[in-house]
Amino acid sequence: MSERVAEVAAETAASEAAVAQEIVRWAARSDIHEEVARLEAHLAHWTALADAPEACGRKLDFLLQEMNREVNTIGSKADGAGVSALVVATKAELEKLREQTQNVE
Repeated sequence: MSERVAEVAAETAASEAAVAQEIVRWAARSDIHEEVARLEAHLAHWTALADAPEACGRKLDFLLQEMNREVNTIGSKADGAGVSALVVATKAELEKLREQTQNVE
């Protein structure tokens, strides 16, 4: 990133302050900590629902929707082929869970 910033700074007449502000904006847009924390909370909620004696099919289905949203957001914010592969694999597993949840009630 430092190399790319140096290249852009050399090619443009942007001030160091403007470049620093853009780096901060990029870092804020790329931060996935909040989404990961929510996904972990959804997984904990899933475990609690699955272990409970009462019917939970619809609640599990709703949680799957929420997990899918978090994974989509992580995929759009994070950069790199490794992250993309993990997002695709996670979405495939969520779809398997959705199919199984259709039979729960």
